[in-house]
Parts: sequence; C-alpha cells; structure tokens
Amino acid sequence: METMNGAQLIIRMLERQGIDIIAGIPGGANLPLYDALQKSRSIRHILCRHEQGAGFLAQGIARSTGKAGVCFATSGPGATNILTAIADAYLDSIPVICITGQVPASLIGTDAFQEVDTYGMSIPITKHNYLVREVGELLEIIPKAFELALSGRPGPVLIDVPKDVQTATISFSSWPEPGRRLENPSADNDQLRAAATLINRARRPILCLGGGVILGEAAGEARALLEKSSLPATMTLLGLGSLPENHPLSLGMLGMHAARSTNMALQECDLFIAAGARFDDRATGKIVEFCPDAHVIHMDIDPSEVSKLKSANVGLVGDVKESLRALLPMVEPNERTIWRNQIEVLQEMYPMTSPEAIVPEKPYGLILKISELMGENCFVATDVGKHQMWTAQVYPLQRPRQFLTSGGLGTMGFGLPAAIGAALANPDSQVVLFTGDGSLQMNIQELATAVEQQVNVKIIVMNNRSLGLVRQQQNLFYNQNCFASDFQIDVDFSAIAKGFGMKAFHTGPGCNLPYLLSKILNEKGPCLINVPVAVEEEVYPMVPPGAANSEMLGGFNAENVNRKTREIS
Repeated sequence: METMNGAQLIIRMLERQGIDIIAGIPGGANLPLYDALQKSRSIRHILCRHEQGAGFLAQGIARSTGKAGVCFATSGPGATNILTAIADAYLDSIPVICITGQVPASLIGTDAFQEVDTYGMSIPITKHNYLVREVGELLEIIPKAFELALSGRPGPVLIDVPKDVQTATISFSSWPEPGRRLENPSADNDQLRAAATLINRARRPILCLGGGVILGEAAGEARALLEKSSLPATMTLLGLGSLPENHPLSLGMLGMHAARSTNMALQECDLFIAAGARFDDRATGKIVEFCPDAHVIHMDIDPSEVSKLKSANVGLVGDVKESLRALLPMVEPNERTIWRNQIEVLQEMYPMTSPEAIVPEKPYGLILKISELMGENCFVATDVGKHQMWTAQVYPLQRPRQFLTSGGLGTMGFGLPAAIGAALANPDSQVVLFTGDGSLQMNIQELATAVEQQVNVKIIVMNNRSLGLVRQQQNLFYNQNCFASDFQIDVDFSAIAKGFGMKAFHTGPGCNLPYLLSKILNEKGPCLINVPVAVEEEVYPMVPPGAANSEMLGGFNAENVNRKTREIS
C-alpha cells in the first residue's frame, strides 16, 4: 500500500512517465508541488524567469524530441502568463503537459488572492483540460493527459490542481500504467486506391509535406513515395526539414514568402497532395485561387481538417505514416520528365536570392555562413519576424525536428526559451537561434536561464532597430506610414547579455564577421552575437495578405538580370 499526498503523487507519476526535465516557476498555489519535486532523484527542474518562458522551454523539448514537454505555473498571473505558450502549442499540435496550481477548492469562485478561472480560459487553447476536484482523480488524470497529448493529433493538456488537493493524503494499492501514444487508425482502403489512381494519372502533381509528417515520424515514407513517382515536394513552414533542402525534388517552402518558382508551379499543378498540412492561409494565400486546376488529396489524422478549407477529391483520414506506406506499392514509377523540366526552368528563372545577397554582411549570406559553420547536426530555432522568414527561405535544413519555429500563433518571444529547451533535451548538439531585436525583447530575461544552465545556444540577433515585418507591411500597404514600428533607442544587446553573465559580441563596420562566427559558434555554452541589419532589408518575395499566391511582390528574376547584362555588353 502506497501513502502520500497529491503533490508527491504527481511527481512520482511524472517520474514513471519518464519525465526528466520540468520548466516552471513556484508560487503560493503550487508550493506543495515544488516541495515534492525537490525530493525527486530523476527530474531536473529548470527555473525560468517568466512562466511564458517555461511553456516555450517545454515546447523546445517536445518539438526537438517528439516526447511530451512538462511545465509548471502557479495560480493567477502564473497561469495567465503561461497560456500564450499553451495556445502556441495548440495551434502547432505540440504535446505539452502544463500543471498549474490553483487556490484551495473551498475558495474557488470567491475572487481569492491570485485566483483566475484557469480551467475556463484554457478550454479553447488546449486539446483537453482538467480541474482536479479530489486527490484520487490524479491516478487517472495524469496518465490520461499524456495519452491525449501524444495520441492522434498531438496537443497541449492542462491540469489545474487546487492547493488542498496537492496536500490531501491518498493511499492506493497499485500504480496505473503510464500514459502512452495510442496507435492511430489507418486510412480507408478504397480511398487509398482512389488516391493512388489520381497520382498515377497526374501529369503535374505536387506533394505538400506539412508539420504532421514530422509529428507522425513519416518523413522516410514521404521520401520513398515522392522518389518512386518523381513527385516534386513543397513544405509548409512547420514541414521544413521533412525533406533535405538539397534534394532534387525539393521545392522548398510554399506560400507568402516562398520562392516565386514554387508558387508558380503550384498554380500549374493538376494534383495537390497535402500530407499532414491544414491549408493555412499563409501557405495557400487566397484559398479559392490556390491550385485552381488541381485535384486534391488530403491526408490528415484529424477528420475535421479534411475539406475544411478546400474540398478534397480524396480524403485519407488516418495516420499519415501508414497512409504513405500503404500508397507506396499502389503508386507506379514515373519519371515525369516534362513536369520536372518545367519546374527546373522556373527555378532557374526565379531563384530565391541574387548573388549580391549572399555575403555575410547581409541576411541571406549571414544565415548561410552560419549553416556552413554549424554543420548538419545542429538545431535551428527562430523567433517570429523577418529573420524567421529569411531562415525558412534559405537555411539548408536536412532532417525532421531540426527546425523549431512558431507557426500558427506566430509568437514573438518563442525562440530563446524554445532553443534552451532543445539544448537541454539534446545536450550533445549545438542550437543556433536566429532572433530579431523586437522578438528578443519579449523574453530577454531567459538569457539568465541560458547562462544558469550553460546550454549550447548561440543567439544571432539580426538587429534592424524595428518591428521589421510590421514596418514592411506599413511601407507596402499603409502609404509608408511607419508608425510605432521603429524603436527610438538602440539597445546594446551585447552589454545586456554580458550583464547576465553571457559571452557576447557586437559586430560593426570593419569587423571580420566570418572569422568571429567561426571562432565562437562551436564553443561550449551560450553566446550572443548582435549583428546590425539595414532597416531597408526586406523579405521578398511576398504575397500581400489576402491575395492569391500568384500575386507575389518582389523577388529576384535571373532572366531580367541576364537580359540587362546582355544589353550592357
């Protein structure tokens, strides 16, 4: 017979789940939980400086490993602070278990000190949530929370535990089994055959690899299918890394900031195969004009996604890994030489960058130089802004879970704590974070966490002294009225980082940037490099918000450059 209080029970059950890292901040309503955690022999606690940072740190663990991340927060402001990170996890389908303290059950509803309705506020931003009423419920709730977070379409689960439940005593005779990921159902056989028929008949197909391919560990199956049938493949922002950037069938990212050649190819395709992708507006542009002449095959674990935004000719509801595996023997080998040649012509005419942009002092050149120095084994994290899109456009990602970024919610402040989480979960790997001056200031206090934990995170601040993407839209669509998007002071990020005890450098005119980068990127421990970027550096190509992907602005046209060169000569 086991006897313990609720807080001790939670910690023991987390140990049985295999959790070895928990991020959080203590407060009055979860102090019993921390008293129990202090006695754990296998769980390492990471004291963050803001609860939002704790939630994103847990995401960094989950995104980089595929396992559930765990975070703690107290009641009231602790809970409200962490909800942004939970909402971010919900929109990107990331398995996170968030355990919050709550005022004693007898005080719920009385406007007690630090009381908010955490359960009610978290309903729309969690896969499931619980308000624990009795200590005995924990024996069922904790394993079920992990099962729910990991199974089907993953997502966050929140457990709100009143303080008196944490201190209540319970006796029980046996431990429940830990919660595990359930096997997902396979797609219908008739639908699989119908999908194979469409693929075999298609002359200009394109396969789209979404975040579900990575979450479902299906990158290998996707590659086997596309190579057998020569299916050019594009990726959503969250699908980047599911196919190596240098693969001959890779089209890179689609959508708002894709290469012009990719979006042009999509306009010409006659079959669009979405694998684990949800037709997000940033990927599709104006949905009624997306792939206008194409049949659609939609593979997704979530039946509510199929035909939600664009009608599917064939819906494959089930595990994307199993669907791709089942399709492989049904799909015929096909070189699709004409279609691949068409795409190659487009790619030659409309490359992502010009040669002049690939120098270390400019964004693309900086990113590519860092990728060269970091090698293929590093993780790449970003915040949200211009730096995020530049990185997504050109960083040569090679594997699933290598790229950590906030997609659906687009949360500034995501990058630093997520990078810390990835580094803690993968201590033998380097993590490089591309961030902006605006994003870094959202959770800059987590520099202290990085130093305290001595994580292998290299922070590249691409500093244009502005909210860059906001400013770009103001320039393009608001008559160049750049209001509230330019910072009025030049923050010395290297001095701030040094104040936290971190190695830090500021690059400027005359600095040998390649030498500096090569010197510090592979050192152990955290480091920050502040790199000034001209405010005029924009992210192109760009689809205006609400426009069709065919209406892209800007971008490099090799044919125009070649024509001008011929005219000059």
